[in-house]
Amino acid sequence: MNTHPLLDAKPKETHLLLGNEAIVRGALEAGVQMVTCYPGTPSSEVVDTFKRLNATDRYQMEYSINEKVAMEVACGAALGGAKSLVTMKHVGLNVAADPLFTTCYTGLPGGLVVLSADDPGCHSSQNEQDNRGYARIAHIPCFEPADAAEAHAMTIAAFDLARTLEQPVMLRTTTRISHMRGAVQFQELPSHTDLVPFKKNPGRFVPLPAVARKRHVALAEVMAKAKELSETSCFNQEHSQKQPVALGIITSGVARDYLKDALHTGNWTEQVDIFELGLTWPLPEKRLGQFLLNHSRVLVLEEGYAYLEKDIRALAQSIGASANIEGKDATLTEFGEYSHSLVVQRLATWFGVEAPLNPRRSVTPDLPNRPPNLCPGCSHRAVYYAARKIFGDSVVYASDIGCYTLGVVPPMRTADFLFCMGSSISGGSGLARVGQPVVAFIGDSTFFHSGLTGLANAVFNQHNLLLVILDNGTTAMTGHQPNPGMLQKTLGDNCTHIDIEAIIRGMGVEAVQSINAYNVRGLKQIFEQYRDLKGVRVVIAKQPCVLYAKRQLGKTQSKVAQVVQQGPETLACLKEFACPAFYLDGTDVAVDEALCAGCMVCLQIAPNSFKAVNRRA
Repeated sequence: MNTHPLLDAKPKETHLLLGNEAIVRGALEAGVQMVTCYPGTPSSEVVDTFKRLNATDRYQMEYSINEKVAMEVACGAALGGAKSLVTMKHVGLNVAADPLFTTCYTGLPGGLVVLSADDPGCHSSQNEQDNRGYARIAHIPCFEPADAAEAHAMTIAAFDLARTLEQPVMLRTTTRISHMRGAVQFQELPSHTDLVPFKKNPGRFVPLPAVARKRHVALAEVMAKAKELSETSCFNQEHSQKQPVALGIITSGVARDYLKDALHTGNWTEQVDIFELGLTWPLPEKRLGQFLLNHSRVLVLEEGYAYLEKDIRALAQSIGASANIEGKDATLTEFGEYSHSLVVQRLATWFGVEAPLNPRRSVTPDLPNRPPNLCPGCSHRAVYYAARKIFGDSVVYASDIGCYTLGVVPPMRTADFLFCMGSSISGGSGLARVGQPVVAFIGDSTFFHSGLTGLANAVFNQHNLLLVILDNGTTAMTGHQPNPGMLQKTLGDNCTHIDIEAIIRGMGVEAVQSINAYNVRGLKQIFEQYRDLKGVRVVIAKQPCVLYAKRQLGKTQSKVAQVVQQGPETLACLKEFACPAFYLDGTDVAVDEALCAGCMVCLQIAPNSFKAVNRRA
């Protein structure tokens, strides 16, 4: 029996939720029937929460192998009449764009909501693209919540709109919205949600060129309906002063939060009218046009790219509005996140006054940076150590997306380039094609995500590539979600284990070996053996993620390492292996027992310097 507030709380109760949890509750209240994803911060908590709820009587869910597959499964369910939700981080939508664009032409009767969680500031991403652009070029409505309550309400509205229009709808969040907490008042959970009966219609759902041309026109008609709905949406609100003022601000997304605080800080609240956009595409052009005509100066405040600013400038030109429109400047750029102090500074410049002292200014002195690092006991470190010993700087190291990207950090230095998920294999193949020796690294989840096609291409085109698959038995970086390579007893009965080595051999790779990733000597021997061979060679380094083994599998090590002899060998282990559990006690190397994971790799590297001892109780 489920006993979780997201399922059991009564209507009108108020709960403090993460933005991502609010989306889950909103989807439940909307009657979601299918949930798919590829996990990616800052979206991961959404589908992980659905997994914990385990409400199979309400919805089905799956962790798909990549975002394209997740999108296609969700689209198929929505085609079959189910209210469907697909979740991913912003760069994942690049992978899923192919099916998204075409299903915008065909439409999906059941209703599809696409959660795109953007990451301004690159907190956990390789870029900070602004996916509002996808809403514009794919021609789909887009909601942008500014707090947890809106994340909840807009999720419900997005499902309603998706089913009304039979059109995919985007719910676009950012890191701050995903991970903020706020009060959310619950509504009634439906006891049942009907499927929209599926009716075969190849003239709509099979987009041959002749069909696609007609469906493009139909899409324009759908977006015209969406524009009319945007004009009356409760999420697009104008806040006007009692007396007319010349100044107006148009704002959207998380910038709305910063604006409210900044206006209060500067005592500017009564000097300006505000137009807040929550349903940010398509724009309510009639209402915005009147807003422009009513003000002589308008500031467009949006985090990310200047999409809204350019749209407002185009709208002003088309209706002949004479308002002076301002937006991005040297203070509020297209880079990184906004903040309260930045918006205060921008508003002061706009108002033509001196910026007030920011009462929220930090009084904390500058603290030393804490760079990211592989965990103590992480098996990737042992693999990288062995690779450095055999290859040094004589090869180009192709990295990929995962915890193991931290191989870029000295002293490992085993990441020389990275494009996107799966690129270590295909990008590494291209580099090898122009004469560079390449050692490529990829994780087990990323291998299933987008490494399979790159490997098939490398075999087919006879590339010279040494590939190391870092198989830690989970999707570690985003929260230990399942992937096809996990052991069957871990996956349970709902998923099927797929053997990585069998796949590789099935592709025709003959030089392939699996090895315990902690076996430094064995890794060195394989690397030496494969170093001068031609063609595709694959090493599968297997060892469970040390955090996953402890937290999920219940495996803990009863022994820890202890330094028994100081000297050059001990110091070399500290400098070259650089386990976070090592530290200098004066000039002596020591091991922090609280951090030591008991992997005992240091005993292989410097056997005369370390020994295993029982962990203190």
